[in-house]
Amino acid sequence: MNNFYLEVISLVERLHRQFLEVVKLELEGLRVHDINNVQAMMLFNIGDAEMTVGELTLRGCYLGSNVSYNVKKMVENGYLAHERSVHDRRSIHVRLTEKGGKLRDRLDAMHQRHGQMLSQATLTADDLQNTSVTLRRLERFWIRAADLVQRAPPQLEANVAEPPLSGTNPIRDGFGPRISSGN
Repeated sequence: MNNFYLEVISLVERLHRQFLEVVKLELEGLRVHDINNVQAMMLFNIGDAEMTVGELTLRGCYLGSNVSYNVKKMVENGYLAHERSVHDRRSIHVRLTEKGGKLRDRLDAMHQRHGQMLSQATLTADDLQNTSVTLRRLERFWIRAADLVQRAPPQLEANVAEPPLSGTNPIRDGFGPRISSGN
């Protein structure tokens, strides 16, 4: 079971990267060069809604990206409009501009095209539904696991937490033989 668990973690990460590569190629094919693939997916996830930057962060998977920076770049390039909340001046609401809506429509067409292409692949709607159910279960598991760790961080094993025996080098011991530099 552990090998399958680790394989799923690795596969989810690889799939996400591969999908972003497909989005990048789509943008290049559309000759859109003032927005990157991560920003394009943020734009797609905003859709017709108006939301805060915090809500946008919760909606998507933007690992390795700074959401505030990406929002700023999309505002500068005319894809998003932003305004401070009247109720909380720290909060910024964003929505698509006309330019952003046009790109979102093109990304929606890409998704529609991919959906049609899936019918020619070995994937069925049932396959995708079962995968979705499994991934949602895994997501709930990780949410619960994170909650448990936050409440009670895991304890180190007893032999790791014990102080070193007298006369031993705590930095070297347990890490194999010391390599001499010849000095």
